[in-house]
Amino acid sequence: MKLSEFVAPYEAFCPQALAVEGDPVGLQIGSLNQEVKKVLVTLDIREQTVREAVENNVDLIFAKHPVIFRPLSNLTDLDTQEHIVLDLARAGIAVYTSHTNIDAVTGGMNDWFCEMLGLTSVGVLDETEKVGRVGNTDLTSLSEFAEQVKTVFGLERLRLVTYDHTLTQKIQRVAICGGSGGKFWPQAQAKGADVYITGDIYYHTAHDLLSSGMSAIDPGHYIEHLFVPKVAEKLRSFHSGIEILESQAMTNPFYDF
Repeated sequence: MKLSEFVAPYEAFCPQALAVEGDPVGLQIGSLNQEVKKVLVTLDIREQTVREAVENNVDLIFAKHPVIFRPLSNLTDLDTQEHIVLDLARAGIAVYTSHTNIDAVTGGMNDWFCEMLGLTSVGVLDETEKVGRVGNTDLTSLSEFAEQVKTVFGLERLRLVTYDHTLTQKIQRVAICGGSGGKFWPQAQAKGADVYITGDIYYHTAHDLLSSGMSAIDPGHYIEHLFVPKVAEKLRSFHSGIEILESQAMTNPFYDF
């Protein structure tokens, strides 16, 4: 099957046009005419992902995070990121990326998060970029809700953004944006959220967020690893004759100690 035929039903479900302007999605390495028999689905493409792909003789890596996020000025083995791209090209392994379009699409990443958390009356957090969601949960405390988030996402720890360390704040309306969504806290405030869940919250953003009257939960960027089983399942539903592998490489750069 040609790569163009392989991605066609996925793009019908999750069009590239849904991506944030300037976001590199779609084919990044290879040819749409390339034959595809085996695919590796991954969140990130790092050195260990390349080794895994080569060892498994895959034809295509289907990733969430772009391997080329900014334009390359060179393609050498002197730079780590360029070396990864060069190794993939040498191995004849194509790369297709589905980044902010899978965040935005109905039935995509942020909706999966909402389902896992049991949120109801779910709507879009930011109508302009179509990312994030906001919904309701049963009235609970910040402490109890944080424990639920840890359980749902399989986390040992997470960061809470709050001045009140009793964690008794009442939570009923929840905003969530996978990845690094700190800049969308004003939209969460406007939608009446009691708590905002997103990764990579900066120090000063946390101050601003608290001054607005909200708390926040930072479970880390890596909760987006949900992309791997969910997208693999989706691709298998489209193509029963193609072998779809789920990456086993650990690419989370953070370790709780």
